[in-house]
Amino acid sequence: MSTLYSFMSAMADAAEEDFSSPREFPLMPIGEACDMGTAEDGTPLIDPRIFDSPEFFRNPYPYYRILRDHYPVFHDKLHNCYYVTRYDDITECYFDDEGFNTIPKGSSNGVLGNTQLELSGVEHRRRRNLYGQHLVGQSLNNRIPAIERLANEMIDDWDELARQGSDWVQDKDGKRIIELGAAFANEFPIRVVCEVLGFPKEAQSQFYYWYNSMMTGLGGSETHKLGVEARQDLEDYIAGIVEERRKNPTYLYDTDGNPISKDIISKLCETRVDGDFLSTEEITSNIALVVGGGGETTRGAILNMWTMLLRHQDQYKEVVADGDKWDLAFHETLRYASPIGGQPRHNTFDVEMHGVRVPAGSLMQMVDFSANHDERIFKDPETFNIFRDDLYAGKLLRSGYRKEGKCSHMAFGVGPHLCPGAWISHQEAVVGSKVLLARMNNPRIVEEKMPRDIDGKSPLPVSIMSVRQCWLEYDL
Repeated sequence: MSTLYSFMSAMADAAEEDFSSPREFPLMPIGEACDMGTAEDGTPLIDPRIFDSPEFFRNPYPYYRILRDHYPVFHDKLHNCYYVTRYDDITECYFDDEGFNTIPKGSSNGVLGNTQLELSGVEHRRRRNLYGQHLVGQSLNNRIPAIERLANEMIDDWDELARQGSDWVQDKDGKRIIELGAAFANEFPIRVVCEVLGFPKEAQSQFYYWYNSMMTGLGGSETHKLGVEARQDLEDYIAGIVEERRKNPTYLYDTDGNPISKDIISKLCETRVDGDFLSTEEITSNIALVVGGGGETTRGAILNMWTMLLRHQDQYKEVVADGDKWDLAFHETLRYASPIGGQPRHNTFDVEMHGVRVPAGSLMQMVDFSANHDERIFKDPETFNIFRDDLYAGKLLRSGYRKEGKCSHMAFGVGPHLCPGAWISHQEAVVGSKVLLARMNNPRIVEEKMPRDIDGKSPLPVSIMSVRQCWLEYDL
């Protein structure tokens, strides 16, 4: 029986089942899928209620494997969308800016403002280039002194936190225990973005409110109002800064206090499009994008990376011996457990993929999580291995990389809509981790304080949910 026939037969069976009532799914050993039934030819069926279950969030990859093998374009009628799960198919869709042109209207602009996320073609490229030039090349190098200084400042604060009896920094018997998220990773990327954008020091605490509220506001209707209010408050604050920076730009400085380059707000104030300067609203929207792109992704990357490395001591020791291998660790971390799950798209035309007809205007989820674990691209994808010979670990490219047996991971996507915070996240995670390594003597993971899996003994697996806490101990 053909794969297409099996798929259509399974879909017919699924269409007859009522998925409106809740269903409990058993919690399986990691890497094993629960039985949701089979078609007449033995093809495993997918119950779309699995995607809302605790089982899926802790153990997603065996279910993605079923989708890739049997339903590479899966029509989820419960959630009214189509999942695209194979690496090659997702890549093709990302580069087809005409057929799969934008993320769904209103999914980001309601909070972030008039950004280019929901645009395509020439208008998207024009908007992206307004700030994209400030996120690559020499502009990246100019930020390194600020990143190193801010990382060291946060680590310097640990001594005082320990003296104050902080829950997150504790000293005992010549050792220090820290929770890396609360003590560093949650706040570090926000501090960096705040500084390189050019916000005054006194605005830093307010910056946390803007960032957290806007990012939370993207999550649903309950928090949307708070996100919109925070974004308006940000725009009101920036209005005064922009007027001042148009006359008196401010700068980033090297380790000796010498100015290197203007900060991003100052550069945006000088930017002209069709002979006109950017409006305050346009500048605010660009800032909102940079804030979102350089925050949550970096937090998740740092916590996941340190957790996985310290659980794989052979690889950790190689990174300690050669600091350049932090780039390998970063890329493998994002392949193995990306903080970004994928990107939604609307298809412009009726399309047919793997025998499935997708009507124009459908919601199509490009599942980057699944692409990063596609056995057709990455050997033994469930294994964390910074030295794998099939993963490209060089400079991030919007065009992606696929040659000589190596491929880019899909954590940031590829093509015109590659995540605008990709380069910032890479730089912050690698430079910040190098500073952490220099300041911690013999760090090791404190497994007894880490979240547990269902058996109460095994560590909670690192999967589609980023590590929320990473407890480390090091010698003072």
